[in-house]
Amino acid sequence: MIASFLKEHENLYYALTNKKVIVGLVLFLSIVLLALVGPMLTPYDYEGYAGMPYDPPSPNHWFGTTIMGRDVFTLTVYGLRSTLLVGFIAGTIATVVGCIIGFLAGYYGGSWFDEILMMITNIFVVIPQLALLIIISAFLKVRGIIVMSVIVSATAWPWTARAVRSQTLSLKNQEYVSLSRISALSVARILREDIASNMFSYVFMVFILQFNGTMLSTVQLEFLGLGPTRGVSLGLVMQDAVNWNAIQLGMWWWAIIPGLIITVMITSLYLVNTGLDAAFNPRLREA
Repeated sequence: MIASFLKEHENLYYALTNKKVIVGLVLFLSIVLLALVGPMLTPYDYEGYAGMPYDPPSPNHWFGTTIMGRDVFTLTVYGLRSTLLVGFIAGTIATVVGCIIGFLAGYYGGSWFDEILMMITNIFVVIPQLALLIIISAFLKVRGIIVMSVIVSATAWPWTARAVRSQTLSLKNQEYVSLSRISALSVARILREDIASNMFSYVFMVFILQFNGTMLSTVQLEFLGLGPTRGVSLGLVMQDAVNWNAIQLGMWWWAIIPGLIITVMITSLYLVNTGLDAAFNPRLREA
């Protein structure tokens, strides 16, 4: 029954049978499961003293301890929650803003409205992203998860807007869109039912890229000391490891384990995205 359902929905069938998608999903969902279940597996508080400093990974401290005796596993799983949440919120905001601007600019392509939207988009494109993020973050005394998400998404949406605009320009001249115009349907309905619905797979892949990119930008800011002013995240864990010369002191677990988790997370989403691209594009499907 499941097989027949998937074959009726060809794109879904190819997506869920693609090796890259399967491997990427398994890796990513494993990390999400670690973020959800991890805090239940540790008796320690991420800000509290957990044991002797400098302890390497052991049955009592799976990821070892820091120079201050904090449990690295506890820091990692709580930090992972924060990093994933910021990436999800920032990626969602960037995708929604980029899609709205891209749909409108593409639908009204060639008009003054399109030129204004693209002018605003191009301004954000030429501004150095990391420099702008550093300036904004440095001027905010209090930075929580929502604030960090808004800061990161503020510079992440332009490429989505340009990509969606390009796709919309190619779709708006289709016969079914022209028929909807003749039928006097509203612009919002045409964009929702005729254009956005036919770009769902593309927008979904855009969201994955935004999720991936905003998480990476967040970790970069945190590594520079411009992360959340409260709580913990993977970038802050790595920053503390660098500040306390963990590698030089032989405490490799403090810096390498959180960095390895970030690497696996970014790689897994990349695999999912490339796998979906191959599944949704008939020319790229494996024989």
